[in-house]
Amino acid sequence: MTRTPPKTDSQLKNTLVEELKWIPDVDSTHIGITVDDGAVTLFGEVDSYPEKLLAEKAVMRVKGVTAIAQEITVRDPGAGVSDTDIAREAGEALRRAVDVPETVRVSVHDHVITLSGDVQGQHERSAAARAVRYTKGVRSVTSSIVIRSAAPTKDIKTAITAALVRSALLEGLNITVTPREAGEVELDGTVRSWTEHRQAELVAWSAPGITTVVNNLRVQY
Repeated sequence: MTRTPPKTDSQLKNTLVEELKWIPDVDSTHIGITVDDGAVTLFGEVDSYPEKLLAEKAVMRVKGVTAIAQEITVRDPGAGVSDTDIAREAGEALRRAVDVPETVRVSVHDHVITLSGDVQGQHERSAAARAVRYTKGVRSVTSSIVIRSAAPTKDIKTAITAALVRSALLEGLNITVTPREAGEVELDGTVRSWTEHRQAELVAWSAPGITTVVNNLRVQY
């Protein structure tokens, strides 16, 4: 089987430009891209925070990208939306979300949402971020939510490794799982894409009792 040679930075940039144009909810007109040895930097302005996230996800899907620096900013929403408006809307969104516990709180400063409180797992922390990201006027969402979970299972390394093998995306990859203290695990090795990089992290987060995942996986084509 003949292996396809890696794209040059110039070729990769052209591919990324075409991919951003392909996404209906992303206006790539004001998004710039630089590529250095496969490491991509996104810059420029978009109209909303979800659009910023969509642009990053689009880049992560493209083969040849080894790292991403996200420097896109969300345009100033103007005087029509205040921090108070955002806080009210975000609070209501959290209350409506069936997968977000009442322990999650929200604060807003300069159109940036900060989530705090404690949850039982990463799935609840992710759900809280999803619930508020579509609030009008938001520039960014940061999370200070703490995961307070039960103690990890006794042989967490074996459990996570088995789950990685079961994954259709990850079977056969050389990923090393190293348990640390207080529910922390570390992932090392190489993967073939950012999709695999993200999938391996999601698998590790799914293990009972995990409070921190340190993802040291390298994307290597």
